Amino acid sequence: MELFRYHVFVCTQIKPEGVTSCSASGSKRVLDALNRETQSQGLENEVQVTACGCLGLCDDGPIVIVYPDGVWYRRVTPEDVPEIVSAHLGAGKVVARLEWTDATAMKAKSLEHREHVRAAQRAREQAGMLPEDLDNLIRAYWPSRVMLTALELDLFTAVGDGASAEVVAGRLKTSPRATEMLLNAVASLQLLKKTDGSFQNTTASARFFTQTSKDNARGGLLHMANIWHNWSNLTDCVRQGTSARAAKPAGDWTRNFIAAMDRIANERARHLLKALGSEGIRRILDLGGGSGAYSIAFARATPGVQAEILDIQEVVPLTQDYVRKAGLADRIKVRAGDMLSDDFGRDHDLVLLNAICHMFSEKQNRGLFRRAYQALGTNGRLVVQDFILERDKTSPQFAALFALNMLVGTEAGSSYSEPEYADWLRAAGFREVTRVRLPGPSDLMVATK
Repeated sequence: MELFRYHVFVCTQIKPEGVTSCSASGSKRVLDALNRETQSQGLENEVQVTACGCLGLCDDGPIVIVYPDGVWYRRVTPEDVPEIVSAHLGAGKVVARLEWTDATAMKAKSLEHREHVRAAQRAREQAGMLPEDLDNLIRAYWPSRVMLTALELDLFTAVGDGASAEVVAGRLKTSPRATEMLLNAVASLQLLKKTDGSFQNTTASARFFTQTSKDNARGGLLHMANIWHNWSNLTDCVRQGTSARAAKPAGDWTRNFIAAMDRIANERARHLLKALGSEGIRRILDLGGGSGAYSIAFARATPGVQAEILDIQEVVPLTQDYVRKAGLADRIKVRAGDMLSDDFGRDHDLVLLNAICHMFSEKQNRGLFRRAYQALGTNGRLVVQDFILERDKTSPQFAALFALNMLVGTEAGSSYSEPEYADWLRAAGFREVTRVRLPGPSDLMVATK
């Protein structure tokens, strides 16, 4: 059974540095080019392009296979892709100069490669060496820390349209020697290009990490650099059972945090709107609303909606600025207060707790749910959006890891499971409690009064 006229496989298996592989020869760029070219030539609904694992012919990569024809192409470059798409996938004519037809030699190479890999694995095991996947897991923070430092320094803006390490160091007022080492490391991660001693931004780094780009995400990503310092104290936090952080970081911590949450919320808001709908919603209480992204989304979707955002004093001016820029200051009010103690008002149709409950203890969340119940009108809904664990609390992986993020960053926060949320909500008075699964890492717990 064929779902598509052609199915194209591209090996993108990543292997240790120094080992010949399709990925090291640029297969990811070939894969991206195939996706772009099939779309531009109007073939995306006729051709399925799929990344695959090792095909055993690493010395001749990148390898591309086209089915149902069973044609193998070798040493394919992004520059070859337009011809493959137009000639083979468009007109049914094999690109002979790239085709590999010596089946006997191909099979011999594949078997030789398989035995070489197995011999290497046996040797590592016999020597008692740490398996590569575990070794990579332990060192996984290296590239992350490189990127966080680059963002903290605003390295990509300093590189601009191209600059040497000495020029970048002068702009950043950093050590020329250390700056060159950092630039080389970032280039090894393929987020800078280096030509004759000059560094240039890639398409991705120029778009997302430079001050002149409209899609610059640096401000929000600096929040990750801030919480890095909390994670470095994880061992002490596990010993103590709570955050070992002495104080909130100085500087633009709050602004960076709200920017990070806004970036996430703008993407998540459409899923929440689709799951809840807007029918019957007129009054919204948005607790800890941050940038106001969710209230703004509801207000834009339904002209009659009025929302109130309750957040701490230092966040309120930032929230007001987001709401004002959205042109909704007449329909979205912002109030400073403490959601654990201040009055919520009455007769709301919707109370939102987006990415809030993980900051609090069980006791605090129980109290929050009871007070939200009192603030809702009949048939009103409390909506909790968070990283919800399964019953045994070992999955999803992101939620399990995020629990530690709350350990190192809060007094008593954590990730919580669906049964825990359901029990707390029913104890608060809610009788109809439902989990709604959304695309991405967070889900909803929806409770109706």
